[in-house]
Amino acid sequence: MSDIAADAPDTEDPETELDKDDRLKPEFVDAVIDAVETGDDEAARELAGRLHPADIADLFEQVGRDQRSDLAAALSELLDGEVLAEMNDFVREDLVDQLDNVQVADLAGNLETDDAVAIIEDMEAGDQREVLSALDPDDRAAIEEALTYPEESAGRVMQRELVAVYENMTVGDVIDYLRDNQDDTLEFWEIFVVDTAHHPVGTCALSWILRTPREFLISDVMKREQTLIPVDMDQEEVALRFKKYGLISAAVTDSSGRLVGVITVDDIVDIISEEAGEDILRLSGAGEGDINQPVSEAYGGRVRWLIANLGTALVASFIISIFGAAIEEMVALAILMPIVASIGGNAGTQTMAVAVRALAMNELTRSNTWRTIRKELTVATLNGATIAILIGIGAGLVFSNWLLGAVIATAMLVNIVVAGLAGVFVPVTLERMDQDPAVASSVFVTMITDSIGFLAFLGLAVAAGLVG
Repeated sequence: MSDIAADAPDTEDPETELDKDDRLKPEFVDAVIDAVETGDDEAARELAGRLHPADIADLFEQVGRDQRSDLAAALSELLDGEVLAEMNDFVREDLVDQLDNVQVADLAGNLETDDAVAIIEDMEAGDQREVLSALDPDDRAAIEEALTYPEESAGRVMQRELVAVYENMTVGDVIDYLRDNQDDTLEFWEIFVVDTAHHPVGTCALSWILRTPREFLISDVMKREQTLIPVDMDQEEVALRFKKYGLISAAVTDSSGRLVGVITVDDIVDIISEEAGEDILRLSGAGEGDINQPVSEAYGGRVRWLIANLGTALVASFIISIFGAAIEEMVALAILMPIVASIGGNAGTQTMAVAVRALAMNELTRSNTWRTIRKELTVATLNGATIAILIGIGAGLVFSNWLLGAVIATAMLVNIVVAGLAGVFVPVTLERMDQDPAVASSVFVTMITDSIGFLAFLGLAVAAGLVG
C-alpha cells in the first residue's frame, strides 16, 4: 500500500481506498487484482476486507468479466449476501452463474426477502427450484410468494420482516414483546398496529413508544392515518407515494387488505434512481444502457429503435425529394436546411423531456394537460421568435438576400412551435394509449420536427419565388 499512497493526490488521504468522490482508486483495484493473479489470496482479502459491502460490490464491477471468477474465489469469505445485494444486476447475474446453488441458497438465506428475491428471480428455472429447495421452509415460502407477484411491483420489493402488534396491547406489552423477540426482525423505525384479522389500523413510531407510560393502550398512541401500498402496485407508483407523503416506511397489503410486508425508504432510494435512469435511457432508445450489459443484449436493445428511426427518417427524405429541383437551383437552401431541422429537433427534445418527466412524476394529468400545452406553446413561440430573428438576420447578411432571411425565419418559427406542441402531444398520447412515453417519443418527435422543418422551409422558398 505504500506505493499506492505515494501516488495519491495531496487532497486525499493516502491510507484510504476511496478517492474524494467515494470511488475506488484505480491503484487500489490494481493492487487487489495483482494479488489475485499472483495467487496471494490472503493479501487480496486483507485489502478488500477494509471495504464496505457496497464498495466490495463496486470492486467486482470495476474488474473485467474474465477476472471476476478468480476474484470471487479469492474473496469467498467476504462475498456474502449483502455484497451481492449491492451489485449491479448484470454483474450479479454473471457471478451467481459461477456459484453452485447451495452457495446461492446460503447467501439468500441471510438476506431480507426483497434482496433474496433480487438474487434468485433472474436464475434459470431449474437452478431457481434447486436454490429454493435448499432454503429454510419459512424463507422459501416468503420468496416463492414474492416471485408470484409481477416484476417491479410492491410485492417484489417489500420486506416480510416487520413488527406488527395488536391494537389491544399496552405500550408495556409491546416493549416486552420486542425485548423477548429480538431475533424476529432486523432494523425498523415504526411498528404496525393490526386488528384480529391482521388488517393494518395504524402505525406507531418508536419514539412515541419510548415516551409513553407502559399502561397506555397502543391504540391510544398510534397514528391511524397511514398510506397503504397494494401488493401489485408498480414500484414507480410506490416511489411517488413516498415522495408525495414524505414516508419512511409503508405497509403493503394483499387483495383482502391483510398486512403482508413493508417497504422502507432505503428501498425507495434505489427505485427512484433505477426508474429515473430507465426513463432517460428509454428516451434515447438505449435500452438498459448499462455498461455491464452483455454486447448481444445491448445490440438488440438499441438497434430496433435505430431501425424505427431509419423508417421515420425516410419521411423527411421524401419531402426533400419533392423539392429536389428547387434545391439544385439554389444551393443556399441545402446549406440552411440542416439548421432548420437541428434547431427544431432540439426544441422538441426539450419539451419532450419536460413532458416525460412530468408524466413519470404524475405532475402532468388530465386535469392540467391543456394548461400545460398552452404554457409550452407560449414558451415555444417566444423561443421561435428569438431564434427566427437571429437566423433571419444572419442568413440575410451572409447570402445578401433578405427574402431568404425572411423565409428561413418564418420556417424556423413554425418548426419550433410545432416542435413544442409535438413534444407534449406525443408523450401524452402514448401515455393515454397505455404505452411508455419514454420509449418511443423521441422517434416520433424527431420525425415530426424534421418533416415540418423541411416542408415549411422549402415550401415557403418556392411560394416566395426564391426558386422557379
